[in-house]
Amino acid sequence: MLMVQKFGGTSVANPERIKNVASRVTTYHAQGHQIVVVVSAMSGVTDNLIKMAKELMPLPAEREMDMLLATGEQTTIALTAMALHALEVPAVSLTGAQAGITTDGVHTKAKIKNITPRQVRSLLNEGKVVIVAGFQGQTPEGQITTLGRGGSDLTAIALAAVLKADLCQIYTDVDGVYTADPRIVPEARKMAEISYDEMLELSGLGAKVMQSRSVEFAKKFGVPFEVRSSLNDNPGTIVKEETRSMEGVVIRGVSLDENQAKITLVQVPDRPGVAAQIFKTIADAHINVDMIVQNISLTPDAPCTDLSFTVDKADLLKAAKIIDGLRRTIGAREVIADEKIGKLSIVGVGMRSSPGVAAKMFETLATAGVNIQMISTSEIKISVVVDIAKGKEAMRLVHKAFLENQA
Repeated sequence: MLMVQKFGGTSVANPERIKNVASRVTTYHAQGHQIVVVVSAMSGVTDNLIKMAKELMPLPAEREMDMLLATGEQTTIALTAMALHALEVPAVSLTGAQAGITTDGVHTKAKIKNITPRQVRSLLNEGKVVIVAGFQGQTPEGQITTLGRGGSDLTAIALAAVLKADLCQIYTDVDGVYTADPRIVPEARKMAEISYDEMLELSGLGAKVMQSRSVEFAKKFGVPFEVRSSLNDNPGTIVKEETRSMEGVVIRGVSLDENQAKITLVQVPDRPGVAAQIFKTIADAHINVDMIVQNISLTPDAPCTDLSFTVDKADLLKAAKIIDGLRRTIGAREVIADEKIGKLSIVGVGMRSSPGVAAKMFETLATAGVNIQMISTSEIKISVVVDIAKGKEAMRLVHKAFLENQA
């Protein structure tokens, strides 16, 4: 059996944890399996590297950030290989480039364009465990790139797809995918299975187990995977194609994303082309916009509108600078940036055939005195922006309303 196993930062947080990973891999290797191990940087390393860079300048050059951040995973692959060698297991560490991962040239948020895993296959055929640095690749011109948040998950699933692996396991510090973050909602419970679409929504809405790009890739290439803990042997959560039985569950999970920020343009001239100009400029800077709300003008003599949208908190400074530069050009009065927001969401494929879900969510929040700033919906999710100070309590209330009595 060919297996791809990914271990996150908390699973390799220190030498003792790395020894634990090596012991687990050794067990599978002794059973005759071919194993590709994908690892993240040790817990806290990436954040520390970013902190050091920003002590030098607020907006470091993105090429140099990639050069810096790629060292985190390279440290882990070497240490993991050493831990396996200590157990007399043949192992070889490879950077993303050495593993054949080719990306586009968008630094800090690169997309995988191609994987040529010839060296990986060759080493596997020699009986070696191959340890690949997650989160990174290389452009055709030889520039080191990183894949952005969740990049190590993406590396693992992409390798599983191209290698046609029999099993892909994503190891983390939790037992699987829960109905909510158990650190915030103690009553949350682990799910045995979840569809790609539900996992995709939860990942994009702030669930910290997986990033949405990884799930999207898995869905596109039909790679089922298991999310499980590296700290025990409990079965995890299988992420796979939707089945008919899944529709019987109206709400699968609740998430809270506290890494969002809101930008509002006040009194924007209400004329064709303004919104296109704003969001094209944002897109050209490779900034993803999530929710957008525009108020309709009710003053025909001086038509104007307020336009609000959300971005990742990490992109706030960059986005606000771009929008402030546009303000005079488009004739807006002012730009307001707010990072004290949280995006609360509910997700479930069963929502397609269950009316009244939105009303119940809004009523639950209203009863608790939680004001809704923005609303966004899709076929299987409802998201609202609320004050970050009330986010966790709102999450607990919504989970109780929808999930605590659900079979």
